[in-house]
Amino acid sequence: MQSWDLRAVGVEPHQPKILASAEDARTILLYLPAGEELQEHEVHERARIVVIEGEAEVSMPGGESVLGGPGRLLEFEPGERRTVAARSDLRLLLILSPWPGDGHPGAMTLEEKGEARERAAEH
Repeated sequence: MQSWDLRAVGVEPHQPKILASAEDARTILLYLPAGEELQEHEVHERARIVVIEGEAEVSMPGGESVLGGPGRLLEFEPGERRTVAARSDLRLLLILSPWPGDGHPGAMTLEEKGEARERAAEH
């Protein structure tokens, strides 16, 4: 068994801390100082965000927005875009599953990676 006090684990701004990583999921602790944000982004996996401390504002490209404090759980489909803004100093737990998701570079074979590089070089 592994156990973490998510309020006490040391994590620096802009330096996500991977707590656990296996074939079924990756768990990451993030710290965002007040006023900063994770700019609009998406991941290849289903993403679950749990607010541990602080207040987050999560916005979707279509204008939907949710405010949440400690205990708020948000879930996103693979490829669903969002922005996460820290209304106050913010500590988040991010759970990605399955890990790595379809299309993630870590899930590609060497041949698929080569093809992706070739396609990127054409642009």
